[in-house]
Amino acid sequence: MRLSILDQSPISSGKTAQEALRATVELAKHADELGYTRYWVAEHHDLSGLASPAPDIMLGIIGSQTERIRIGAGAVLLPHYKPYNIAERYNMLATLYPGRVDLGIGRAPGGSAEVTMALSDNFLEQVRKMPESLSELLTFLHDDFPKDHMFSKITAAPVPEELPDPWLLGTSEKSAILAAEKGIPYAFGHFMTDQDGPQIVKTYHERFPEGKAIIAVSVICAETTEEAEELALSNFLWKVQQEIGEGKDGVPSVEEAKAYKFSNAEKGTVEDVRKNTIIGNPPEVKQQLQALQLLYGTDEFMIVTITHNYETRKKSYELIAKEFGSTIS
Repeated sequence: MRLSILDQSPISSGKTAQEALRATVELAKHADELGYTRYWVAEHHDLSGLASPAPDIMLGIIGSQTERIRIGAGAVLLPHYKPYNIAERYNMLATLYPGRVDLGIGRAPGGSAEVTMALSDNFLEQVRKMPESLSELLTFLHDDFPKDHMFSKITAAPVPEELPDPWLLGTSEKSAILAAEKGIPYAFGHFMTDQDGPQIVKTYHERFPEGKAIIAVSVICAETTEEAEELALSNFLWKVQQEIGEGKDGVPSVEEAKAYKFSNAEKGTVEDVRKNTIIGNPPEVKQQLQALQLLYGTDEFMIVTITHNYETRKKSYELIAKEFGSTIS
């Protein structure tokens, strides 16, 4: 089983965005040393407690401070951008870091309605045109427009020796089918949805048998089950705060979470989050990931870990890497 990391660059309460972004760079360096396969950075816009709106900027820094780990976006929110611009940016990264760049593509807005209006025009129309935009992006990457096409005379320069690997990210059958139709790998956000993920990924493989799939899953690992459960409280409270329009101070501390009085409705939110989160000591986490592997029929998981303390997040990834040994890359 290969293991990778998806980093949303969470800001902890009492910390700054600068500290969160520096923690992302440091965690990427550590993941490189631990043997993780990929390190993807998410794109969010003015969302409470998340620090990275521009994955390509972060990847330029991360690439310069790592040696072998694949780096990528998880994901570029394509409806906000022209495909040519994205092709240029990721070709540039692939030129700097050959054979190491992934280009994950998503269709979500990544922020509020007001943010969407500030970022792009006619977002819903761009979402509707997503299949065409994705095709255009792929054609720019491969530089193979027909000779009579208006874009046949331009190139998304610089052209790298090894192109970035495109992936489509999603949480629905619609996204799985689109990835299969375009003949590209698919990343399913298990941690983001209560839909039937295994069936969605099965649909992808049925339509594209040679395709590759990654499952993104939320995991919190600690030396003991009790410690892991305690660390998870921060993330649970943060999700509740985000749902009611709060959480702007970032991921709360364990102490804050312990002191908080959850309403019955909020307890329901916590249970929903818990269902999609793997929590435990290293053997328990390994067992649960292996059980998910059987369900999904895939050989790679992308782990999302959010705790208040950056060191406990780092430690969680260390413990998982140690438990799986040399099989994670």
